[in-house]
Amino acid sequence: MADREIVLDTETTGFEPHEGDRIVEIGAVELIGHVPTGRTYHQYINPMRSMPEGAFGVHGIGPDLLDVPRDPKPGEVILKDKPVFADVAQDFIDFVGDSRMVIHNAAFDMKFLNAELGWLNRPLLPMDQSLDTLAIARRKFPGSPASLDALCRRFGIDNTNRTLHGALLDSEILAEVYLELIGGRQPGMVLQAATTQKAGGFDEDWRPSRRPDPLPSRISEEEAAAHAKFIDSLGDDALWKTLN
Repeated sequence: MADREIVLDTETTGFEPHEGDRIVEIGAVELIGHVPTGRTYHQYINPMRSMPEGAFGVHGIGPDLLDVPRDPKPGEVILKDKPVFADVAQDFIDFVGDSRMVIHNAAFDMKFLNAELGWLNRPLLPMDQSLDTLAIARRKFPGSPASLDALCRRFGIDNTNRTLHGALLDSEILAEVYLELIGGRQPGMVLQAATTQKAGGFDEDWRPSRRPDPLPSRISEEEAAAHAKFIDSLGDDALWKTLN
């Protein structure tokens, strides 16, 4: 489906898959025509290794697969009873299909997804199937913070539930950010080519607005009188009178 997009996020045990880090969560939201359909994909994944404290502090998943020395805190997810990536790979690929994947910092998530697929000798996801919203934000707002939280503040998107990173929640938030980055919920209604100059450059986030003072009428008094006479000749039931 040409206008289908998948807004996607992953959580991992660290930064480098080829140093032993693995995916622990995938969340994705389906858009069709830039509109969320309500269809999502969400899966916790057993990485078959312990969770570093640094990663645990980011997403709260863990803390250790093999030996949990305490009861989980509220909201914590213990992964030792979750499926490994090999068990969910086909379901994930089926959900994504050949649709464009909208990802914040796409290089990071694609690196991990393709590492996991490569270890299973499965075909890799082509990089050009992804769209990087981080790159879009940096082009659109050069020099400004471009994290997901910063973009939520810029666009007035509520992310108060985002006390920890979570793949599905972040995907849902990113879907809203993405729509704003491409021009709002009705991107076709925005005059993308128009810009207004501010001190130090151009404002690419310009939106058309109502004129503070209406333009003067170009109709002469004689033309207005002739129009009124014509309308009166149509009778009381004339459709024009119900619209005027």
